[in-house]
Amino acid sequence: ARSRTVGELLAPTSPFDKKCGRENWTVAFAPDGSYFAWSQGHRIVKLVPWSQCLHNFLLHGTKNVANSLGTRLPRQNSDSGQKNKPCEHIIDCGDIVWSLAFGSSVPEKQSRCVNIEWHRFKFGQDQLLLATGLNNGRIKIWDVYTGKLLLNLMDHTEVVRDLTFAPDGSLILVSASRDKTLRVWDLKDDGNMMKVLRGHQNWVYGCAFSPDSSLLCSVGASKAVFLWDMDKYSMIRKLEGHHNDVVACEFSPDGALLATASYDTRVYVWDPHLGVILMEFGHLFPPPTPIFAGGANDRWVRSVSFSHDGLHIASLADDKMVRFWRIDEEYPVQVAPLNNGLCCTFSTDGSVLAAGQDGSVFFWATPRQVSSLQHLCRMAIRRVMPTSQVKNLPIPPKVVEFLCYQI
Repeated sequence: ARSRTVGELLAPTSPFDKKCGRENWTVAFAPDGSYFAWSQGHRIVKLVPWSQCLHNFLLHGTKNVANSLGTRLPRQNSDSGQKNKPCEHIIDCGDIVWSLAFGSSVPEKQSRCVNIEWHRFKFGQDQLLLATGLNNGRIKIWDVYTGKLLLNLMDHTEVVRDLTFAPDGSLILVSASRDKTLRVWDLKDDGNMMKVLRGHQNWVYGCAFSPDSSLLCSVGASKAVFLWDMDKYSMIRKLEGHHNDVVACEFSPDGALLATASYDTRVYVWDPHLGVILMEFGHLFPPPTPIFAGGANDRWVRSVSFSHDGLHIASLADDKMVRFWRIDEEYPVQVAPLNNGLCCTFSTDGSVLAAGQDGSVFFWATPRQVSSLQHLCRMAIRRVMPTSQVKNLPIPPKVVEFLCYQI
């Protein structure tokens, strides 16, 4: 089935822009669904209120929405009373933007820093932050409501390829870089760096927190998929199975599954607690043998994203297609065309998929169906129980297999 187009945000172009440098490597939705951000190529990040964005899609159709957004959305002014009113911002980050991540604070969540007597910044519950990872190794933290620069984190020596905030509201930020390291930052401690995670022998392409913030997955060149314990900042295990560079990863909403995308033309779905592959979604048929897995460069998978319902996965590959998969089916349930796509992510409610291409963004309606009661119960159980505990439950083996996503 062909996926229905919802809308598109087209970046303004000049004749010189189309030559190179307009790669859109990152798109992101705010955790509360209030904002959408994307890299327009080069140094520019655009922030738009998502509800008004959807309203314009319905009002004007899908075409040329970026132009109407520019005229219809109010600009931020100096009036402090307007702080929490959603406003569009265009942010110049000073260097090529490779990664974006939204973070929000929960005041009750204690900071891990030792010295809590004095801080430059007090992050409240009504604050929304945007982290941008740059080509020069810097990470800039912006206030989404005002568009102002708050922090400039400097420690990486190469491109900051990916960023992820801990979902628990602690404002712990992890950055993945081409300098072969991951770095852990505490924004409640004025952005001080807490830890350097070393283990990758080559570029680190991506990182993702589990929903309970206890695990971190990092992926990179040389088939690397690592799992880290974020309480002890130690490596738990290396997942082995890919045959080429692994470029993207994401946990399922209940934390029971981990999806990874690789240049070997495959998306694997793992049980991160056991380190075993549960599902394989291939983008080339027949799939290439390991010795040729690096050669099918027109089928490289660039990005993967897990839907809010825990049943669907989206993947984006170099064969000019976006695919929507069900975790219990072998073939895509929906597809959509996209040239030069590099990144994709589901909206906070899972109803829309956003994918970046050449500085612009395209949106599709995602497959929708009512989840079964069994699946909802499975997600509720798996949010609080790792696989080892599920296997010890005094229940029939078939139920254990279902809870472990093995049937």
